[in-house]
Amino acid sequence: MKSLPKIELHLHLEGAAPPEFVRRVAAEKKVDLSRIFDDRGAYAYDGFVDFLRVYEAATSVLTTPEDYGRLTRTVLTELAEQGVIYAETFVSPDFCGGGDLGAWREYLHAMQEASAQAEAQDGIILKGIVTPIRQFGPERAKAPAVCAAETVGDWVVGLGMGGDENNGQPRDFRWAFDCAREAGLRLTNHAGEFRGPESVRESIEDLGVERIGHGVRAIEDPALVDYLAAAGIVLEVCPGSNVALGVYPDWASHPIARLRDAGVKVTISTDDPPFFHTTMSNEYERLAETFGWEVEDFAALNRVAAEAAFCDSDTRKALLTRLDKTDV
Repeated sequence: MKSLPKIELHLHLEGAAPPEFVRRVAAEKKVDLSRIFDDRGAYAYDGFVDFLRVYEAATSVLTTPEDYGRLTRTVLTELAEQGVIYAETFVSPDFCGGGDLGAWREYLHAMQEASAQAEAQDGIILKGIVTPIRQFGPERAKAPAVCAAETVGDWVVGLGMGGDENNGQPRDFRWAFDCAREAGLRLTNHAGEFRGPESVRESIEDLGVERIGHGVRAIEDPALVDYLAAAGIVLEVCPGSNVALGVYPDWASHPIARLRDAGVKVTISTDDPPFFHTTMSNEYERLAETFGWEVEDFAALNRVAAEAAFCDSDTRKALLTRLDKTDV
């Protein structure tokens, strides 16, 4: 599985930071983060809300553009080792300069520079999806949207809200999504993870997104499943994350295969891999073990991901060419 070329559309940059990377940065800055690690050195949290606390604590030591450049390079090296050839990462100006446009540009430059180095060395391409944080509220979502609109281009390709799905309604954040849309950005939103299928429907109807982050609880509404399949709405599915956070009790209960069988376009991602003790290769292996999927199935899923990527058409063609050259 590791050698199979992979495309990942749902990855949080800070959430992909290896624990040892965060500990090293914290030590350099003389910050004690021992409370967020277990005795094995892994991230320690209890449930989704506590996961968000640990996530923000780990992110708190990443305070400069240089930190984000180092993080980007570290994450891309690990992704390339897993066979990932293209990834889209969620990154928030709230964490990168406090929502200030000038500071965001500096952080963005560092991430772009690290991405270019990784592409030259490992052949992996990274694009960014600017991310308002839902629990910070609708007003604070406006600044990240403006940052995205002002820096849309080759690297910043989309807007996609993350955070606690139980805070507010999708329509509360309409201004931010309208701002991004008018600037030419592509749109996605976390929904249908900890809230039911209605959050998926509301994200599509109220925010006009073309992809849904997670979206797996759409399976609870057959009419919505039919709509997703007919409309071609793509789900950025993260099975290991869903199991680790208790959305489903085990892999066999996960609905990704049922959604795919119903004609819904699904893709595979890791979300926050070190938090959930997973990698892209591990996701593939567990799906193969659970549902009997073979290399041909994963090749088809990667073609869906390439078509759904927010990149430009030339990059998409290049990705599809690389995928088509893979022996299956």
